[in-house]
Amino acid sequence: MFKITFLIGLFIIVSSAPSEEWWRDTFIYQVYPRSFKDSNGDGIGDINGITSKLEHLADLNVSAFWISPFFKSPMSDFGYDISNFTDIDPIFGTLDDFSKLITKAKSLNLKVILDFVPNHSSDQHPWFQKSIKRIVPYDNYYVWRNATYVNSTRRPPNNWLSVTRGSAWTWNEVRQQYYLHQFSFFQPDLNFRSSALNKEMKNALSFWTKRGVDGFRIDAIIHAFEDDRFLDEPVKPNTGLPANHPDTLDHIYTRNQNETYQLLRSWRNHLDAMNGTKKIILTESYTTLDELNHSMRYYEYGADIAFNFMFVTSFNNSSAPTDFKKGIEKWLALMPKGNYSSNWVVDNHDNNRVSARFGKIRADQLTMVAAVLPGVGVVYYGDEIGMEDTWLSYNETVDPIGCNAGPENYHITSRDPARTPFQWDSSTSAGFSTNKTTWLRVNSNYHTLNLAAQKTTPYSHYSIFKKLVKLKMMPVIKMGTVEIISIIDMVFVIVRRVPGTHPIVLLINFTDRNVSFDAANHLNIPTNMSVYATSSQNSYTDGMSINTSSLVLIPAVSVILM
Repeated sequence: MFKITFLIGLFIIVSSAPSEEWWRDTFIYQVYPRSFKDSNGDGIGDINGITSKLEHLADLNVSAFWISPFFKSPMSDFGYDISNFTDIDPIFGTLDDFSKLITKAKSLNLKVILDFVPNHSSDQHPWFQKSIKRIVPYDNYYVWRNATYVNSTRRPPNNWLSVTRGSAWTWNEVRQQYYLHQFSFFQPDLNFRSSALNKEMKNALSFWTKRGVDGFRIDAIIHAFEDDRFLDEPVKPNTGLPANHPDTLDHIYTRNQNETYQLLRSWRNHLDAMNGTKKIILTESYTTLDELNHSMRYYEYGADIAFNFMFVTSFNNSSAPTDFKKGIEKWLALMPKGNYSSNWVVDNHDNNRVSARFGKIRADQLTMVAAVLPGVGVVYYGDEIGMEDTWLSYNETVDPIGCNAGPENYHITSRDPARTPFQWDSSTSAGFSTNKTTWLRVNSNYHTLNLAAQKTTPYSHYSIFKKLVKLKMMPVIKMGTVEIISIIDMVFVIVRRVPGTHPIVLLINFTDRNVSFDAANHLNIPTNMSVYATSSQNSYTDGMSINTSSLVLIPAVSVILM
């Protein structure tokens, strides 16, 4: 037992009054279509599968779901390499299927958000094939540059590196130029300095808006423009990384360019000019804690939610309460003035799941933090049941980033472990498909870790999640002050208060031992409080009375008192 006798680190911020926008202080749920539900037995999830499970999302009471790309694609990057921005790949269904999904979602009061992937297309897109042949206006739809030559040897135009490692330039023999790809070679970057290309992409936004979508999550927006001087990017000293690793460069010429923000403003204006309700824009703007000013600018230029990935990329099982405290304080302090909403991304399709990053015992921790903090919580399919990463051999790996890393390193870069099929029940393929073979192997723990089993269990990830969604809607979460506290860098605390009402308190023990302290005195909370939700039902039960003057937190527990 470790007994705490004093407190450090208090931060208070006043949350603004809620507005009428539907996304305020709600949870948004990400659907990865290949892995959500297979309706036709081919082992791959599809649109009709999503439609068949919308009651589950309505039951969770999330406000919206956003769907990763289902557009026509060669599937070299499983949908993020698009060959037609206004059609659906037959693997997933048809436009008629999508219309049925929209109709059912609206009947269940669920909003639908689509992935918009504007940075690049597939190299199989007709635009790119015409661009190779210099057919006007497609000749200018992509970023092409002449080669440089060193001792008569052809070299790329500059030292820019792709996100997937290696040069960001690939030579095309037909056009006799290099094309830019900030991702894989089969994903050539679009050129938004072309007015014709700009119009094409606005037409795509209009196409889906007219079909009833409620907004767009804009993929990889930080890469939309590059500096037009095409200068070499500065090399970071002493990174210890291979020379082809993108983190060896300071990306001052290829990310977050001023023109990118203007582009976002043009899309905001375009959507606002269309008839109907305001459409939400969410931007995927990966930034470090030292670069949060870039994320905040996306708010100012039209984003309703500029994704905050600190829980995903900045923190892990080694992070301390003060790390969380400093990061959250910084985000809240830097939020632009006005009617903007903060957000907290718990998981996504590009990173290991929470249970892998923080440990199975802490699988619910980040969702609990996101629920108590002001703003939107963004969760990934399976978070509501504590789904875990699935170990896959190199021969089972299909993610191109993992495959390219080779058998020795694939496990470091592959995103497949977090993309395996949703575990609905204990039947064939976890109820995801009638087919015993699925596009990625189902986690073998599905016999016990599945939605059906958790629905009949009083205390489960599922029951906790439902309580957290309900909590998010309470006035004290919408309008209360926020106090962020670190206790001896062992216990992390968030207190939400509204004058005249009782507070809500989240406490997380970051240690592997019991911690005891006088929470009533140090946190200025009532002596007697009740457990609202907890990550450990072995020591606490919902509604259990707690004497906060002699509070004992068991190892790694997260508990909400009210």
